[in-house]
Amino acid sequence: MNRERLTPDRIRRLPLPEGAGQSFTWDTDAPRLAVRVTAGAKSFIFESKLNRRTVRVTIGDTRVWTLSAARDEARRLQAMTDQGLDPRQEKRERIAAAQAKGAEEEAKKIELERIAKPALDAWQAYLAARSPRWSQSHIGDHATVSKEGGEPRTQGRRPGESDKTLPGILRPLLLLPLAQIDADRVRAWLQDESAHRPTHTRLAFGLLRAFLNWCSDRPEYRDQAHKDACITRMARDELPKKASKDDCLQREQLPAWFAAVRQIGNPVIAAYLQTTLLTGARREEVAGIRWEDVDFTWQSLTIKDKVDGERTIPLTPYVASLLAALPRRNAWVFSSTAAASGRIQEPRIGHNRALTAAGLPALSIHGLRRSFGTLAEWVECPAGVSAQIMGHKPSATAEKHYRVRPLDLLRQWHTKIEDWILAQAGIEQPSEGRSPGLRVVSKEGSSEIPGSSITTIHVA
Repeated sequence: MNRERLTPDRIRRLPLPEGAGQSFTWDTDAPRLAVRVTAGAKSFIFESKLNRRTVRVTIGDTRVWTLSAARDEARRLQAMTDQGLDPRQEKRERIAAAQAKGAEEEAKKIELERIAKPALDAWQAYLAARSPRWSQSHIGDHATVSKEGGEPRTQGRRPGESDKTLPGILRPLLLLPLAQIDADRVRAWLQDESAHRPTHTRLAFGLLRAFLNWCSDRPEYRDQAHKDACITRMARDELPKKASKDDCLQREQLPAWFAAVRQIGNPVIAAYLQTTLLTGARREEVAGIRWEDVDFTWQSLTIKDKVDGERTIPLTPYVASLLAALPRRNAWVFSSTAAASGRIQEPRIGHNRALTAAGLPALSIHGLRRSFGTLAEWVECPAGVSAQIMGHKPSATAEKHYRVRPLDLLRQWHTKIEDWILAQAGIEQPSEGRSPGLRVVSKEGSSEIPGSSITTIHVA
């Protein structure tokens, strides 16, 4: 056994004998301490006897441990063996405790990172889980309220607006950690947003409430989500009272409305607005009609319905003539060369201009749908028939289970409704193979003006 008083310089100069796998040099100051030399490494070790068996423990690398610290550690280990304790077991327990502590700290770090993540991550998971059950319109609403913004505007901007799009109304909340979206923060958000865009705020509030309810039911978000952050009372307190809308075309306004709409420079917009009025369909239902949905042979029109998925309604003569005259540029009936989707996106601009030109009050696109349901009563159409054409969900037991109306029965009433509306507007409903003409409407009656080239109506 090679034993000498170790010094830092002597440790640096200790060689590995040629042909040997390792060598040991024992310290005289701490007899149980040695330096083990192997190929490319030197380390302090402790060796002693415990229960007549040799116990060897590696203390550490000589480049990490100082000589004095190694001697102190060797004396500590010797004290343990004198007490009958195994230093190797103590080392295993110490390493296990360090690993457990490290794992605990890593888990805490991961938990803090999870809690600190923006709610936008949970929002994306929510959309991925729920969007297969939603309509395209509902998916679009979620995209609008959470969009990042900063994109160049593709449409004209109002005076004072930036040339970049603004972030979605929910974006500031979704950038916060989910645990921070509580009732106080939502209330402050409601007060701020409802002051200048109450209708959009009401929509966003409903979407946020559904999102938080979903999070509170998911194990990975349950501990962070505040289910009471969007209670109904809060919306009632902070949002203006929702007023019922009653914009609707009256009988006496039909001549002026049709005259102005038929003179719109864009024939697709003009046909879209008239089709919306004469079918009573929803805005996006009409915009989403494809050529494959139009059957000119059997005079039917299939509409993608948000209630039942789709519904088939009659293709009335005047609407058929409108659609037949449109260009077939792509799969969409109401196509657009400017929109990225290839179909009409914003018909309100042309409609509002037509209303102004005709001297009519403001009328929304949904107001045209409301007008169809109202004007249908003039021909004493059964309420269930007009509701089925418009795609309203049946509300009575008889309508749900005891009314099975064939398309021909719907066509009888739908054609009658269209004929009456056109008659009030001074437009002749076309028969098969004939385009619509115009006629003058007067108090004494009406007289036909033959030929479809006339685009003005004179109301006496």
